[in-house]
Amino acid sequence: MKIWHISDTHTFENSLGIPEGIDMVIFSGDCSNPRDLLINEREVRNFISWFKSLPIKYKIFIAGNHDLSIEKRRVTPENFTNNGITYLENNSTTIEGLKIWGSPITPNFGEGWAFNKDRAKMDALWSNIPEYTDIVVTHGPAMGVLDLSLDRNGNLEMCGCRSLLRHIRRVNPKLFCFGHIHSAKGIDNAGYTVLSGSHTIYSNGSLVMDGKFDYGAVYNGNIFEI
Repeated sequence: MKIWHISDTHTFENSLGIPEGIDMVIFSGDCSNPRDLLINEREVRNFISWFKSLPIKYKIFIAGNHDLSIEKRRVTPENFTNNGITYLENNSTTIEGLKIWGSPITPNFGEGWAFNKDRAKMDALWSNIPEYTDIVVTHGPAMGVLDLSLDRNGNLEMCGCRSLLRHIRRVNPKLFCFGHIHSAKGIDNAGYTVLSGSHTIYSNGSLVMDGKFDYGAVYNGNIFEI
């Protein structure tokens, strides 16, 4: 199974180069941008049309913190499934023997964002990731892995979820897909890595750079053979 992982298009999906020979595309959140629900809904529906049009057999989607119109159900899971897209929200699907679990939830980091939860409550959510899951898809990263950003004082900080890291190690999937924390000047988060002592591939599929959204998508996602 050849998989293309993308995330955080923030309305720039049409600037992507579509790779050939892909069996499955996984999107891990933030296809939209503004908090205005009318504009947000329009952007999400535009993304659905683009995603549907891809010449790829299997399409997996989870939402992100910017995708407020999905959380508010102005755009529903059925809007995805009716267009041939598998929508995951804290649940699993199985495709050609690969068990895939996905969640849009990220730890709180401010007011007014979608699918946020207190960090203290995240462990109970990640406990639901089933054993023997092959691919885990979340919007946010695990702590310490492709999750560096600058705080308000300009200091580097790890923004990922500590309990998510523990449960990824528990489940030990073949592939862990996320986004949310983009690359920035001097900070490379987009890409993938494997931690010592594990076979899990950690993939940050973010396509934009912080502070440079006007540039559009500057990355083109990650491709894997699973």
